[in-house]
Amino acid sequence: MATTLLEVTGLCVGYGDVRVLHEVGLVVKRGEIVCLIGSNGAGKTTLLRALSGVVRASAGTISFAGESLIGLAPQQIVRRGIAHVPEGRRLFAGMSVRENLLMGAYLRRGARTEIRRDLDLVLTTFPRLAERLSQDAATLSGGEQQMCAIGRGLMAGPQLLLIDELSLGLAPKLVGELGQALLAINRAGLSVLLVEQDVATALRLANYGFVLDTGHIVLADPTALLAKNPMVQEAYLGRAAVNA
Repeated sequence: MATTLLEVTGLCVGYGDVRVLHEVGLVVKRGEIVCLIGSNGAGKTTLLRALSGVVRASAGTISFAGESLIGLAPQQIVRRGIAHVPEGRRLFAGMSVRENLLMGAYLRRGARTEIRRDLDLVLTTFPRLAERLSQDAATLSGGEQQMCAIGRGLMAGPQLLLIDELSLGLAPKLVGELGQALLAINRAGLSVLLVEQDVATALRLANYGFVLDTGHIVLADPTALLAKNPMVQEAYLGRAAVNA
């Protein structure tokens, strides 16, 4: 039976006087892909930002591999094994693909052999990046930029990868390629928490899913059950799915 890697309980997060997350709870087990779905403004990005230490929680707990992350700075959380691939990729313009990838390993002091090994793994997973190592990352296509952003996250050597909007702005064919790469990464042992606007893709890739609505977790089930849930079908998959 898989052990718990990440456990969030009673998490409350806000900006100023506006509360965005209300007593949120979720679990990611080792070796799982877990998806978090919900409408725009539901608080999905805020949750990932809280997990990576970019924003602070006002209440609740975040436990990772049995240790609390509450109050830790982002770099401390990266060192503990969580890497965040943010919405919009946020690559470093003016820097090459290689330099962007190596920026993901900036906290891995004295680990040159492991860094070279992980760079080879990233380039094997995303062969297009191997062809563009010296190219300015800002000039890549949208799909290639997403590959680079995921690769940069992998270069941190994480146990858990947080991905915010894998498919945003990408053609279906590229989304399919990225999904297959994500499954391969997961089979190699990496756990993933995926925020995804394309709910059908999220449910297909993930083992388990949570539905976030106006800052509250309203549903949690294996994705096979979520895909058949009338509320999920009506709200996120369209009427065609309800009648299928």
